Amino acid sequence: MTIGQIAAMIAALAFAILVVFLSMTLMKIGEILTNLKETVSKLNNTIDVVTKDVDHLSIEVEGLLNKSNTLVDDLNAKLGKTDPLFTAIGDVGTSVSELNDSTKEMTSNFVSNMLKKNKKKSPIDSIQKASRMVNRFKVKPQVKNSEILAKDPAKQEKRSLDSFIQGKPSKTAGEISINLKEAK
Repeated sequence: MTIGQIAAMIAALAFAILVVFLSMTLMKIGEILTNLKETVSKLNNTIDVVTKDVDHLSIEVEGLLNKSNTLVDDLNAKLGKTDPLFTAIGDVGTSVSELNDSTKEMTSNFVSNMLKKNKKKSPIDSIQKASRMVNRFKVKPQVKNSEILAKDPAKQEKRSLDSFIQGKPSKTAGEISINLKEAK
């Protein structure tokens, strides 16, 4: 064999080895591409399922938000109906305070008038005389609304502030209403 034939044989052998390595590499790349294709297919299926779940969840959340908005609006409306009640309670407190001030003033005037009329007597005698005069006045016992309602069947149907304070349930499913004509 000549040197040219040996060189050609070495070149052919090297080329055969190169073809074997290239074919093995291409087979591995084919397997990788097949696995990649399966992974992408599974990923697409998973993304479809997640998208459907998110769509259902967003519909449920939207419904829940609508219901909570309705609830908040209803609550605000019912709280708005309680404003007159608290105004009335504030007015009652003011009236009681004014009555207390008037009573103090009347008592003070009464005692000072008694002292002026009885300057010759001692202050203790004046106080005793004033207390005797106060004891002469009969104090009428206070009658509660419930006693009046029990005596008069026609008035039993009327709702009053006492029934609200005593905690009787409303006939309007939780709504609070105050009839100002009845309160007067």
